[in-house]
Amino acid sequence: MHALDVLGDPIRRRILELLADGERTAGSLAEVINAEFGISQPAVSQHLRVLRESGFARVRAEGTKRLYEIDGTALREVDGWLARFERFRFERFRDERPGAGAADPA
Repeated sequence: MHALDVLGDPIRRRILELLADGERTAGSLAEVINAEFGISQPAVSQHLRVLRESGFARVRAEGTKRLYEIDGTALREVDGWLARFERFRFERFRDERPGAGAADPA
């Protein structure tokens, strides 16, 4: 799955937002996602699997817990793809400057 397809899902984006604040257990992620989206723990596990397999998250075992954290691999891929469009990023602001596009009075 392409990195942008992975990010197209609001549940996966929310999981990444939670992980951006630091490492979280699978259980705590499932609890928040269930409260916000109303999906089951197995469904959250599937989203976590997609994030792992696509390079957005990594997991480690600590006793009986599975701890998830951000993996920057896919984020760098997205960043590289978006870099192609960097010159357009502030185009709207440039066009809204006072006098932008005004005819030369000379």
